[in-house]
Amino acid sequence: MQNWKLDTKRLPAGAVLIVGAGLAGLYTALKLAPRPVFVLTSRRSEKGAASAWAQGGIAAALHPDDSPASHAADTIAAGDGLVDKDIAHILATEGPARVRDLAELGVPFDRKDDGSLYLSLEAAHSMPRVARVKGDTAGREIIKVMLKHAQAADHITPLIGWRAESLLSDGYGGIAGALARQDDGSLLGVEADVTILATGGVGGLFAVTTNPKTARGDALGMAAVMGARMRDMEFVQFHPTAIDIGRDPAPLATEALRGDGATLINATGGRFMKTYHPDGELAPRDDVARAIFAEIEAGRSPKLDCREAVGEHFPDHFPTVFEACMSGGIDPRKQAIPVAPAVHYHMGGVATDSYGRSSLNGLLAIGECAATGLHGANRLASNSLLEAIVFGGRAASMLLESEIEAKTADKIRSQPWLAMTEQVSTRLRIGMTQLCGVRRKAEGLNDLIGTIDELIEQVGRANPLIAARLIAASALAREESRGGHFRDDFPDMVKPSGSSYISYEMLD
Repeated sequence: MQNWKLDTKRLPAGAVLIVGAGLAGLYTALKLAPRPVFVLTSRRSEKGAASAWAQGGIAAALHPDDSPASHAADTIAAGDGLVDKDIAHILATEGPARVRDLAELGVPFDRKDDGSLYLSLEAAHSMPRVARVKGDTAGREIIKVMLKHAQAADHITPLIGWRAESLLSDGYGGIAGALARQDDGSLLGVEADVTILATGGVGGLFAVTTNPKTARGDALGMAAVMGARMRDMEFVQFHPTAIDIGRDPAPLATEALRGDGATLINATGGRFMKTYHPDGELAPRDDVARAIFAEIEAGRSPKLDCREAVGEHFPDHFPTVFEACMSGGIDPRKQAIPVAPAVHYHMGGVATDSYGRSSLNGLLAIGECAATGLHGANRLASNSLLEAIVFGGRAASMLLESEIEAKTADKIRSQPWLAMTEQVSTRLRIGMTQLCGVRRKAEGLNDLIGTIDELIEQVGRANPLIAARLIAASALAREESRGGHFRDDFPDMVKPSGSSYISYEMLD
């Protein structure tokens, strides 16, 4: 163990430790009342949580002509054969009530003159069902409301400024809390009877991403080295239309723009999507991402043309995109927006049931770091915010109704988080983007695994390296192309097929 000051904190009996303060973590914390909850987070959610960056909105069957069955069917279709149908129906059935719950909490959803919700159409949805907030600021506005309620809740105690580094074992194969580190190197061991991971995704493992750079799969690394079962790690969704202006992370041009009629054009000014997919601009994200990638490789400079579909309404309807474009010297009312694929969402994660329970006693996972089987090989647009509240709510209900077993940490140890130097991170991110990106093949994946193993030899089992290793190994093992996973050397889909499961021990 490294020579840092170590303090320990034992939470009250039956208290819940939540690692992460995005939508999944905060909503679950609120719903756990009156059970004591401690929320461990390295920064304030409106600044650091990927939830706050979500632009499109939250999908649910809220229109009179819509139905949970239709929403579930679209979710299943988008997942390319790997969606757990029972999980999809849970999401679609419970979703509308959860969205109404957000509205009652004060989320200012966009509404029509008659008071009904304004619902937009996004790719692969059979009808408009995406509730938006102030145009393209859904995530940020929802997080503001969640923070307001969490700060006022007597049962929630924040532990701000601590980044979780490893999980604590109870000595019997279960989890008894987490070890966290501050920027100055101080360590805090938090012993808890229940630990919930809600840390988000893996975008920061890649050089081009729309996620916060700090989203580097920490929960996946922590859980994996403790023996947790991981699911569908190879399936990474690349958002097709990140704004290509050299920013890190890349600003996002929300899919709602294409839902409102924006088109994709290349250097000749012609539309190209019909050449790649019959659904054109509203094809599934992975198809659009590969089409844009192909145009880039061919030197045809793809762009998103919103001039006719949005035009002068841009500042009001899509203020976040408008601000990002203008800051990069692009006026989207008059110019097409240069775009490129960027890592946006991870369909895989810690394998859980519909209540968030992992394979380890005392450990739950919710939100993007969990894998319930909802997304399969490809997430349906705007299902992520809904997933956070539906399964966060289910986890809270289950815990409130359960008798919680007391746990004591067997020993406290740390992983070398601080050893992830800028040089190591840069090498990892470049390798992941080049060799485990939109298009993959065995030769590149083997080279990448070799590089990751070298980095692990240098700095130890840092969480981002373990998460990246699991993704690359799973991508190598899946010898087919499906959803967000495309292999140049195995371009066809294999039928039948199923979800993949992996554990840290399987890497040896």
